[in-house]
Amino acid sequence: MQRYIAQFKQWLLLSGRRSMASSAHLSKPSMLSKHSDQLHSRRRQFHWTTKYRSQDVEFTHMQYNVQRLGFAAVTKEDMVFFDGLLSGRLVTDLDILEASNVDWLRTLRGHSQVLLRPQTTEEVSQILRYCNDRNLAVNPQGGNTGLVGGSVPVFDEIIVSTAQMDNIISFNTNSGVLICQAGCILENLNNYLEEQDFIMPLDLGSKGSCHIGGNVATNAGGLRLLRYGSLRGTVLGLEVVLADGTVLNCLSSLRKDNTGYDLKQLFIGAEGTLGIITAVSILCPRKSAAVSVALLGCDSFERTLDIFKESKSMLGEILSAFEFLDHSCRAVVCEHLKLRNPLQESPFYILIETSGSNSDHDQEKLNHFLEKVMSCGLVTDGTMATEENKIKAIWALRERITEALVHDGFLYKYDISLPLERIYEIVTVMKDRLGTRAKRVVGFGHLGDGNLHLNIVAEAFDQQLLDSIEPYLYEWIAQHCGSISAEHGLGFKKKNFIHFSKPRAAVQIMQQMKVILDPKGILNPYKTLPSFSQ
Repeated sequence: MQRYIAQFKQWLLLSGRRSMASSAHLSKPSMLSKHSDQLHSRRRQFHWTTKYRSQDVEFTHMQYNVQRLGFAAVTKEDMVFFDGLLSGRLVTDLDILEASNVDWLRTLRGHSQVLLRPQTTEEVSQILRYCNDRNLAVNPQGGNTGLVGGSVPVFDEIIVSTAQMDNIISFNTNSGVLICQAGCILENLNNYLEEQDFIMPLDLGSKGSCHIGGNVATNAGGLRLLRYGSLRGTVLGLEVVLADGTVLNCLSSLRKDNTGYDLKQLFIGAEGTLGIITAVSILCPRKSAAVSVALLGCDSFERTLDIFKESKSMLGEILSAFEFLDHSCRAVVCEHLKLRNPLQESPFYILIETSGSNSDHDQEKLNHFLEKVMSCGLVTDGTMATEENKIKAIWALRERITEALVHDGFLYKYDISLPLERIYEIVTVMKDRLGTRAKRVVGFGHLGDGNLHLNIVAEAFDQQLLDSIEPYLYEWIAQHCGSISAEHGLGFKKKNFIHFSKPRAAVQIMQQMKVILDPKGILNPYKTLPSFSQ
């Protein structure tokens, strides 16, 4: 225990000082569930190197002039309690804390002094009960892959990580219902299910590190939403720990349960502000026997819409994804990640995935579709893949765009929904508005569900550039009946702009719900909702 107290004192003295260590290596211990053998070999380790350290990331509260709320500060007595409860899973190491204090985009930085790694719901319950009694603020954290600052502290909130809550509880092959702890990595779950001819109903570019609990807490959308719908439909039940330590067990595996209010919906998309999700029950579809991917080039966004309409008509039930990216996205991926573009240069690219049970039937439908869109001039070039390695290579051109953009400069990232005919118009509007002040303005996303990822790159952070983007962008979105957040959530960065998508009365009801479930406001403070004064 003396070691923890010494490290704690060291942190108090050095908080904010740049660490001189070159790297910190973190891996999770062996799983305890009966499924541990299947998942252990697939677990990815997180390596935080000097390249991704936080020295050049300013503290969030200083960047945004945030005033700390009246939460208690962590004391030696608190450390003794946490160490006794978690037995070796209290972390005060500066390097590991640094990794957990900085967001994935490296734009926000907290200065938490304590990282807790519970393994059970009961441990989470005891942690929150204690923190609520002591008025200690808590920052729930999964894989820390969020893009709006919802997963990292603003000040010194205690980080409660679900990284060691990674057990599969059960899987029913008759119903396709998976029940697992919140810290299971999405890709690991999908790999486990594939061995039993099932898949997860969502797929994300960050699947190798994001946690299912975080996916649910942010209501993540991703690449399979067109086919399988949102998590609000596929999540059947949740286990959640409330701010006072109460365990809310709504971990149903039933597809129909019409008894009273559907409480799980409160926590889907709440970003950890109403409770910490500890377990998830989710409906998983069967793995398709036949999967094909087509990458197409076209010369205008209007033609991408025409192709989308044709795909819905001709591909019907086998259409599982319809993604688009502009020429600049393709260029940045090839430039920074050295990926090969198999097509000739085009202003726009479309990625279509089909999945079904009969390869001959699906191939015939896809061939007829491709013949039509090419013969009528909607498509200028195209390629198709049915082999797994070639499918992955094509998907990489779409999935790794954000990774490439981070290498390109300082990234202003926006995740919005708009009516289909308006989706790319805002990209053109922002290019004209920002001119040469922006190094690059690109658009890509899930055309099948009206979701655009608008990304603006500059050589470095520029406050004047940001002032030209916000709130103008949000005003434009509101005027055209869109949403300022399609799937990333509001987190810290967007919370004060919620009024552009929700009426004031709705926001007030949300704030009242927060007070009811978390009266002291200890859960993920400074996130998701504006203060009452706003």
